[in-house]
Amino acid sequence: MYRRSLRKRVAIAFAICVAGLSVAWGFAFFAAIRLSEDRVLTQQLQRAAESYPKLTSNLRGYDQVESLPESLRKWAQTNPEEGLYEFSAEELHVAVVPSENKQRQAFVVFDVAGIEAESSEDWWWLLIIAGLVGTLGALGFALGVVVMRRAVAPVAQLARLVADIDPEKLSVDDHKRIESYQFDDDEVGVLARTIEKTLERISAFVERERYFTGSASHELRTPITVIVGALELLEKSDLSAADMKIVARVKRATFDMITTIEIFLCLARETDDGMYDKKFLVMPLVNKAIDQQRYLLSGKSIDIEIDELANPIVFGHPQAFSIVINNLVRNAFEHSLGDQGPITIRIQEHEIFITNNVIKNSKVQNSSSQVPSQGYGLGLGIVQRLCERNGWSFSLRADEGHVATCFSW
Repeated sequence: MYRRSLRKRVAIAFAICVAGLSVAWGFAFFAAIRLSEDRVLTQQLQRAAESYPKLTSNLRGYDQVESLPESLRKWAQTNPEEGLYEFSAEELHVAVVPSENKQRQAFVVFDVAGIEAESSEDWWWLLIIAGLVGTLGALGFALGVVVMRRAVAPVAQLARLVADIDPEKLSVDDHKRIESYQFDDDEVGVLARTIEKTLERISAFVERERYFTGSASHELRTPITVIVGALELLEKSDLSAADMKIVARVKRATFDMITTIEIFLCLARETDDGMYDKKFLVMPLVNKAIDQQRYLLSGKSIDIEIDELANPIVFGHPQAFSIVINNLVRNAFEHSLGDQGPITIRIQEHEIFITNNVIKNSKVQNSSSQVPSQGYGLGLGIVQRLCERNGWSFSLRADEGHVATCFSW
Protein backbone atom coordinates (compact mmCIF):
# COMPACT_ATOMS: atom_id res chain seq x y z
CA MET A 1 0.00 0.00 0.00
CA TYR A 2 1.06 3.62 -0.34
CA ARG A 3 3.47 5.00 2.21
CA ARG A 4 1.45 8.20 2.68
CA SER A 5 -1.98 7.89 1.16
CA LEU A 6 -3.56 11.05 -0.18
CA ARG A 7 -6.83 10.02 1.39
CA LYS A 8 -5.20 9.71 4.81
CA ARG A 9 -3.39 12.99 4.30
CA VAL A 10 -6.63 14.82 3.54
CA ALA A 11 -8.34 13.16 6.55
CA ILE A 12 -5.46 14.18 8.84
CA ALA A 13 -5.55 17.72 7.49
CA PHE A 14 -9.27 17.93 8.14
CA ALA A 15 -8.80 16.54 11.65
CA ILE A 16 -6.06 19.07 12.39
CA CYS A 17 -8.26 21.91 11.17
CA VAL A 18 -11.24 20.78 13.27
CA ALA A 19 -9.06 20.18 16.33
CA GLY A 20 -7.41 23.60 16.03
CA LEU A 21 -10.75 25.34 15.61
CA SER A 22 -12.24 23.40 18.56
CA VAL A 23 -9.35 24.36 20.82
CA ALA A 24 -9.74 28.01 19.81
CA TRP A 25 -13.47 27.91 20.54
CA GLY A 26 -12.81 26.18 23.88
CA PHE A 27 -10.38 28.85 24.99
CA ALA A 28 -12.80 31.54 23.83
CA PHE A 29 -15.69 30.09 25.87
CA PHE A 30 -13.46 29.56 28.90
CA ALA A 31 -12.27 33.16 28.70
CA ALA A 32 -15.87 34.38 28.39
CA ILE A 33 -16.92 32.44 31.51
CA ARG A 34 -14.00 33.69 33.57
CA LEU A 35 -14.62 37.22 32.38
CA SER A 36 -18.28 37.00 33.38
CA GLU A 37 -17.38 35.68 36.83
CA ASP A 38 -14.81 38.40 37.40
CA ARG A 39 -17.21 41.05 36.19
CA VAL A 40 -20.00 39.94 38.57
CA LEU A 41 -17.65 39.87 41.56
CA THR A 42 -16.16 43.22 40.63
CA GLN A 43 -19.58 44.83 40.31
CA GLN A 44 -20.71 43.43 43.66
CA LEU A 45 -17.53 44.54 45.42
CA GLN A 46 -17.80 48.01 43.89
CA ARG A 47 -21.38 48.36 45.12
CA ALA A 48 -20.30 47.35 48.63
CA ALA A 49 -17.41 49.81 48.52
CA GLU A 50 -19.75 52.63 47.57
CA SER A 51 -21.88 52.03 50.71
CA TYR A 52 -18.90 51.72 53.07
CA PRO A 53 -18.75 51.83 56.11
CA LYS A 54 -22.32 50.61 56.14
CA LEU A 55 -22.26 47.34 54.22
CA THR A 56 -25.45 46.19 52.58
CA SER A 57 -26.24 42.64 51.66
CA ASN A 58 -27.65 41.82 48.24
CA LEU A 59 -28.68 38.36 49.37
CA ARG A 60 -31.50 38.04 51.92
CA GLY A 61 -33.80 35.30 53.20
CA TYR A 62 -37.50 35.60 54.06
CA ASP A 63 -39.66 33.12 55.98
CA GLN A 64 -42.94 34.98 55.57
CA VAL A 65 -44.68 36.41 52.56
CA GLU A 66 -45.46 39.63 54.45
CA SER A 67 -41.75 40.32 54.94
CA LEU A 68 -40.95 40.13 51.23
CA PRO A 69 -40.47 43.31 49.22
CA GLU A 70 -43.80 44.75 48.21
CA SER A 71 -43.28 44.00 44.54
CA LEU A 72 -42.99 40.25 45.29
CA ARG A 73 -45.80 39.76 47.81
CA LYS A 74 -48.64 39.31 45.35
CA TRP A 75 -46.63 36.76 43.43
CA ALA A 76 -45.61 34.90 46.60
CA GLN A 77 -49.25 34.55 47.66
CA THR A 78 -49.86 32.28 44.66
CA ASN A 79 -47.72 29.58 46.36
CA PRO A 80 -45.13 29.19 43.59
CA GLU A 81 -43.35 25.87 43.26
CA GLU A 82 -39.79 25.40 44.41
CA GLY A 83 -37.26 26.72 41.94
CA LEU A 84 -35.54 29.83 40.63
CA TYR A 85 -37.38 32.89 39.34
CA GLU A 86 -36.23 36.12 37.72
CA PHE A 87 -37.98 39.50 37.84
CA SER A 88 -36.28 41.70 35.26
CA ALA A 89 -38.25 44.84 35.99
CA GLU A 90 -37.44 44.70 39.72
CA GLU A 91 -33.88 43.42 39.06
CA LEU A 92 -34.49 40.58 41.49
CA HIS A 93 -33.72 36.87 41.42
CA VAL A 94 -35.78 34.70 43.78
CA ALA A 95 -35.25 31.12 44.92
CA VAL A 96 -38.22 29.30 46.48
CA VAL A 97 -37.06 26.71 49.03
CA PRO A 98 -38.74 24.78 51.85
CA SER A 99 -38.48 26.45 55.24
CA GLU A 100 -37.73 24.84 58.59
CA ASN A 101 -41.45 24.47 58.93
CA LYS A 102 -42.15 21.97 56.14
CA GLN A 103 -45.64 23.35 55.67
CA ARG A 104 -44.44 26.77 54.56
CA GLN A 105 -42.09 28.15 51.93
CA ALA A 106 -39.04 30.33 52.35
CA PHE A 107 -37.69 32.83 49.86
CA VAL A 108 -34.12 33.76 49.09
CA VAL A 109 -33.97 37.10 47.26
CA PHE A 110 -30.90 38.31 45.39
CA ASP A 111 -30.93 42.00 44.48
CA VAL A 112 -28.86 42.39 41.29
CA ALA A 113 -29.44 46.11 40.90
CA GLY A 114 -26.12 47.69 40.05
CA ILE A 115 -24.53 44.32 39.39
CA GLU A 116 -26.06 43.35 36.02
CA ALA A 117 -24.88 45.40 33.06
CA GLU A 118 -26.97 48.14 31.51
CA SER A 119 -28.73 47.43 28.20
CA SER A 120 -26.34 49.68 26.28
CA GLU A 121 -23.44 47.84 27.85
CA ASP A 122 -25.00 44.51 26.82
CA TRP A 123 -24.98 45.68 23.21
CA TRP A 124 -21.32 46.54 23.46
CA TRP A 125 -20.55 43.10 24.85
CA LEU A 126 -22.65 41.55 22.10
CA LEU A 127 -20.65 43.40 19.48
CA ILE A 128 -17.39 42.32 21.09
CA ILE A 129 -18.48 38.69 21.20
CA ALA A 130 -19.72 38.85 17.59
CA GLY A 131 -16.34 40.28 16.58
CA LEU A 132 -14.50 37.51 18.39
CA VAL A 133 -16.72 34.86 16.82
CA GLY A 134 -16.20 36.34 13.37
CA THR A 135 -12.45 36.51 13.94
CA LEU A 136 -12.30 32.91 15.08
CA GLY A 137 -14.40 31.86 12.10
CA ALA A 138 -12.12 33.70 9.69
CA LEU A 139 -9.03 32.20 11.34
CA GLY A 140 -10.61 28.75 11.16
CA PHE A 141 -11.42 29.21 7.48
CA ALA A 142 -7.91 30.46 6.75
CA LEU A 143 -6.44 27.52 8.66
CA GLY A 144 -8.63 25.11 6.73
CA VAL A 145 -7.60 26.63 3.40
CA VAL A 146 -3.90 26.47 4.28
CA VAL A 147 -4.06 22.92 5.59
CA MET A 148 -6.17 21.58 2.71
CA ARG A 149 -4.03 23.39 0.16
CA ARG A 150 -0.93 21.74 1.54
CA ALA A 151 -2.71 18.39 1.51
CA VAL A 152 -3.75 18.60 -2.16
CA ALA A 153 -0.63 20.46 -3.33
CA PRO A 154 0.75 17.36 -5.17
CA VAL A 155 -2.47 17.06 -7.19
CA ALA A 156 -2.35 20.73 -8.19
CA GLN A 157 1.34 20.43 -9.07
CA LEU A 158 0.69 17.42 -11.31
CA ALA A 159 -2.25 19.20 -12.96
CA ARG A 160 -0.04 22.20 -13.80
CA LEU A 161 2.64 19.94 -15.29
CA VAL A 162 0.11 18.11 -17.46
CA ALA A 163 -1.58 21.37 -18.52
CA ASP A 164 1.72 22.67 -19.92
CA ILE A 165 1.87 19.77 -22.39
CA ASP A 166 0.17 20.34 -25.74
CA PRO A 167 -1.25 16.98 -26.95
CA GLU A 168 -1.35 18.32 -30.51
CA LYS A 169 2.39 19.05 -30.52
CA LEU A 170 4.05 16.34 -28.49
CA SER A 171 7.83 16.37 -28.46
CA VAL A 172 10.24 13.61 -27.63
CA ASP A 173 11.10 15.12 -24.24
CA ASP A 174 7.59 16.03 -23.07
CA HIS A 175 7.44 13.05 -20.72
CA LYS A 176 10.43 14.44 -18.82
CA ARG A 177 8.36 17.41 -17.66
CA ILE A 178 6.38 15.20 -15.29
CA GLU A 179 9.41 14.32 -13.15
CA SER A 180 7.52 11.59 -11.30
CA TYR A 181 10.41 11.06 -8.87
CA GLN A 182 9.43 14.24 -7.00
CA PHE A 183 6.05 12.78 -5.98
CA ASP A 184 5.54 10.56 -2.95
CA ASP A 185 4.55 6.92 -3.01
CA ASP A 186 0.83 7.60 -2.99
CA GLU A 187 -2.06 7.88 -5.45
CA VAL A 188 -0.64 11.03 -7.00
CA GLY A 189 2.76 9.39 -7.40
CA VAL A 190 1.22 6.38 -9.16
CA LEU A 191 -0.75 8.69 -11.45
CA ALA A 192 2.35 10.78 -12.23
CA ARG A 193 4.43 7.71 -13.09
CA THR A 194 1.64 6.31 -15.27
CA ILE A 195 1.28 9.59 -17.17
CA GLU A 196 5.05 9.82 -17.58
CA LYS A 197 5.30 6.29 -19.00
CA THR A 198 2.31 6.90 -21.30
CA LEU A 199 3.80 10.12 -22.65
CA GLU A 200 7.14 8.37 -23.10
CA ARG A 201 5.49 5.68 -25.21
CA ILE A 202 3.55 8.26 -27.23
CA SER A 203 6.71 10.31 -27.80
CA ALA A 204 8.55 7.19 -28.96
CA PHE A 205 5.66 6.38 -31.29
CA VAL A 206 5.70 9.90 -32.76
CA GLU A 207 9.43 9.63 -33.32
CA ARG A 208 9.01 6.26 -35.06
CA GLU A 209 6.21 7.72 -37.17
CA ARG A 210 8.41 10.60 -38.27
CA TYR A 211 11.24 8.27 -39.13
CA PHE A 212 8.93 5.90 -41.01
CA THR A 213 7.15 8.53 -43.05
CA GLY A 214 10.45 10.23 -43.87
CA SER A 215 12.11 6.99 -44.91
CA ALA A 216 9.04 5.55 -46.65
CA SER A 217 8.56 8.71 -48.65
CA HIS A 218 12.05 8.33 -50.09
CA GLU A 219 12.30 4.55 -50.29
CA LEU A 220 8.90 4.07 -51.95
CA ARG A 221 9.06 6.96 -54.39
CA THR A 222 12.52 6.11 -55.68
CA PRO A 223 11.55 2.76 -57.34
CA ILE A 224 8.30 4.30 -58.56
CA THR A 225 10.29 7.07 -60.26
CA VAL A 226 12.52 4.44 -61.91
CA ILE A 227 9.46 2.55 -63.17
CA VAL A 228 7.90 5.72 -64.59
CA GLY A 229 11.14 6.57 -66.38
CA ALA A 230 11.37 3.08 -67.85
CA LEU A 231 7.77 3.25 -69.04
CA GLU A 232 8.42 6.58 -70.75
CA LEU A 233 11.37 5.02 -72.59
CA LEU A 234 9.21 2.07 -73.62
CA GLU A 235 6.55 4.43 -74.98
CA LYS A 236 9.18 6.04 -77.23
CA SER A 237 10.37 2.69 -78.56
CA ASP A 238 8.86 0.77 -81.45
CA LEU A 239 6.16 -1.33 -79.79
CA SER A 240 3.14 -3.10 -81.17
CA ALA A 241 -0.38 -1.92 -80.40
CA ALA A 242 -0.86 -4.78 -77.94
CA ASP A 243 2.39 -3.92 -76.15
CA MET A 244 1.42 -0.24 -76.00
CA LYS A 245 -1.83 -1.19 -74.26
CA ILE A 246 0.14 -3.21 -71.73
CA VAL A 247 2.55 -0.33 -71.15
CA ALA A 248 -0.38 2.10 -70.73
CA ARG A 249 -2.01 -0.25 -68.22
CA VAL A 250 1.25 -0.53 -66.26
CA LYS A 251 1.65 3.23 -66.36
CA ARG A 252 -1.87 3.77 -64.99
CA ALA A 253 -1.21 1.25 -62.22
CA THR A 254 2.03 3.05 -61.43
CA PHE A 255 0.26 6.39 -61.12
CA ASP A 256 -2.37 4.73 -58.96
CA MET A 257 0.43 3.44 -56.76
CA ILE A 258 1.88 6.95 -56.53
CA THR A 259 -1.53 8.27 -55.46
CA THR A 260 -1.90 5.47 -52.89
CA ILE A 261 1.53 6.20 -51.43
CA GLU A 262 0.72 9.90 -51.14
CA ILE A 263 -2.61 9.10 -49.47
CA PHE A 264 -1.16 6.84 -46.80
CA LEU A 265 1.82 9.07 -46.14
CA CYS A 266 -0.54 12.01 -45.76
CA LEU A 267 -2.68 10.09 -43.28
CA ALA A 268 0.32 8.66 -41.43
CA ARG A 269 1.88 12.04 -40.64
CA GLU A 270 0.90 13.08 -37.13
CA THR A 271 2.60 16.46 -37.24
CA ASP A 272 2.01 19.42 -39.51
CA ASP A 273 4.37 19.38 -42.44
CA GLY A 274 3.92 23.09 -43.13
CA MET A 275 1.32 22.65 -45.89
CA TYR A 276 -1.92 23.08 -43.94
CA ASP A 277 -2.12 26.82 -44.59
CA LYS A 278 -1.30 26.88 -48.30
CA LYS A 279 -3.42 28.95 -50.67
CA PHE A 280 -4.54 27.22 -53.87
CA LEU A 281 -7.26 27.24 -56.53
CA VAL A 282 -9.78 24.43 -56.73
CA MET A 283 -10.41 24.36 -60.48
CA PRO A 284 -6.88 23.28 -61.54
CA LEU A 285 -7.05 20.34 -59.15
CA VAL A 286 -10.43 19.30 -60.59
CA ASN A 287 -9.12 19.48 -64.17
CA LYS A 288 -6.03 17.47 -63.18
CA ALA A 289 -8.19 14.76 -61.56
CA ILE A 290 -10.39 14.54 -64.67
CA ASP A 291 -7.35 14.17 -66.95
CA GLN A 292 -5.79 11.48 -64.76
CA GLN A 293 -8.97 9.40 -64.52
CA ARG A 294 -10.35 9.94 -68.00
CA TYR A 295 -9.10 6.52 -69.11
CA LEU A 296 -11.83 4.97 -66.94
CA LEU A 297 -14.41 6.35 -69.38
CA SER A 298 -12.81 4.50 -72.29
CA GLY A 299 -15.57 2.70 -74.15
CA LYS A 300 -18.32 4.64 -72.39
CA SER A 301 -20.28 7.32 -74.20
CA ILE A 302 -20.47 9.63 -71.24
CA ASP A 303 -20.03 13.37 -71.25
CA ILE A 304 -18.51 15.37 -68.41
CA GLU A 305 -20.41 18.51 -67.59
CA ILE A 306 -18.57 21.05 -65.43
CA ASP A 307 -20.81 23.71 -63.94
CA GLU A 308 -18.37 26.32 -62.66
CA LEU A 309 -20.53 28.63 -60.57
CA ALA A 310 -17.52 30.03 -58.73
CA ASN A 311 -13.74 29.96 -58.77
CA PRO A 312 -13.02 29.20 -55.11
CA ILE A 313 -9.69 29.66 -53.36
CA VAL A 314 -8.93 27.36 -50.43
CA PHE A 315 -6.49 27.69 -47.54
CA GLY A 316 -5.38 24.23 -46.49
CA HIS A 317 -3.40 21.18 -47.49
CA PRO A 318 -3.33 21.08 -51.33
CA GLN A 319 -2.11 17.46 -51.51
CA ALA A 320 -4.88 16.21 -49.24
CA PHE A 321 -7.44 18.29 -51.18
CA SER A 322 -6.19 16.84 -54.47
CA ILE A 323 -6.41 13.28 -53.07
CA VAL A 324 -10.04 13.83 -52.07
CA ILE A 325 -11.00 15.26 -55.47
CA ASN A 326 -9.11 12.49 -57.28
CA ASN A 327 -10.90 9.76 -55.33
CA LEU A 328 -14.34 11.26 -55.88
CA VAL A 329 -13.76 11.73 -59.62
CA ARG A 330 -12.30 8.22 -59.93
CA ASN A 331 -15.31 6.62 -58.26
CA ALA A 332 -17.72 8.62 -60.39
CA PHE A 333 -15.92 7.60 -63.60
CA GLU A 334 -15.40 3.98 -62.63
CA HIS A 335 -18.94 3.23 -61.49
CA SER A 336 -20.88 5.28 -64.04
CA LEU A 337 -23.23 3.39 -66.33
CA GLY A 338 -22.34 3.90 -69.98
CA ASP A 339 -24.70 5.61 -72.41
CA GLN A 340 -27.04 6.76 -69.62
CA GLY A 341 -26.50 10.39 -68.90
CA PRO A 342 -23.53 12.65 -68.20
CA ILE A 343 -21.37 13.05 -65.11
CA THR A 344 -22.03 16.45 -63.59
CA ILE A 345 -19.45 18.36 -61.57
CA ARG A 346 -20.82 21.54 -60.03
CA ILE A 347 -18.32 23.85 -58.34
CA GLN A 348 -19.56 26.43 -55.85
CA GLU A 349 -17.79 28.78 -53.46
CA HIS A 350 -17.45 26.31 -50.60
CA GLU A 351 -18.43 22.92 -52.01
CA ILE A 352 -18.31 20.56 -54.98
CA PHE A 353 -21.16 18.30 -56.12
CA ILE A 354 -20.44 15.26 -58.31
CA THR A 355 -23.48 13.41 -59.69
CA ASN A 356 -23.42 10.28 -61.85
CA ASN A 357 -25.38 7.18 -62.81
CA VAL A 358 -24.29 3.90 -61.26
CA ILE A 359 -24.29 0.26 -62.23
CA LYS A 360 -27.34 -1.32 -60.67
CA ASN A 361 -25.48 -4.13 -58.91
CA SER A 362 -22.94 -1.76 -57.33
CA LYS A 363 -22.79 -1.72 -53.56
CA VAL A 364 -24.08 1.69 -52.56
CA GLN A 365 -24.65 2.97 -49.04
CA ASN A 366 -27.03 5.90 -48.66
CA SER A 367 -25.56 7.85 -45.80
CA SER A 368 -24.19 11.26 -45.09
CA SER A 369 -22.12 10.26 -42.06
CA GLN A 370 -20.70 6.87 -43.06
CA VAL A 371 -19.21 5.79 -46.35
CA PRO A 372 -18.38 2.33 -47.63
CA SER A 373 -14.79 1.25 -47.76
CA GLN A 374 -15.34 -1.63 -50.17
CA GLY A 375 -17.40 -2.14 -53.32
CA TYR A 376 -18.72 1.15 -54.56
CA GLY A 377 -16.83 4.00 -53.04
CA LEU A 378 -13.38 2.41 -53.09
CA GLY A 379 -11.26 4.95 -51.22
CA LEU A 380 -14.20 6.82 -49.74
CA GLY A 381 -13.16 5.68 -46.27
CA ILE A 382 -9.83 7.37 -46.89
CA VAL A 383 -11.68 10.45 -48.14
CA GLN A 384 -13.67 10.52 -44.94
CA ARG A 385 -10.52 10.35 -42.81
CA LEU A 386 -8.84 13.10 -44.81
CA CYS A 387 -11.89 15.32 -44.39
CA GLU A 388 -11.97 14.74 -40.64
CA ARG A 389 -8.24 15.44 -40.45
CA ASN A 390 -8.53 18.77 -42.28
CA GLY A 391 -11.87 20.01 -40.97
CA TRP A 392 -13.76 19.36 -44.22
CA SER A 393 -17.02 17.48 -44.68
CA PHE A 394 -18.10 14.80 -47.12
CA SER A 395 -21.48 13.17 -47.77
CA LEU A 396 -22.84 10.62 -50.19
CA ARG A 397 -26.46 10.24 -51.30
CA ALA A 398 -27.62 7.38 -53.52
CA ASP A 399 -30.81 5.93 -54.92
CA GLU A 400 -31.40 3.03 -57.34
CA GLY A 401 -29.57 4.58 -60.27
CA HIS A 402 -27.85 7.78 -59.16
CA VAL A 403 -25.16 8.79 -56.73
CA ALA A 404 -24.46 12.35 -55.60
CA THR A 405 -21.42 13.23 -53.53
CA CYS A 406 -20.88 16.56 -51.80
CA PHE A 407 -17.45 17.74 -50.68
CA SER A 408 -17.42 21.01 -48.72
CA TRP A 409 -14.71 22.98 -46.97
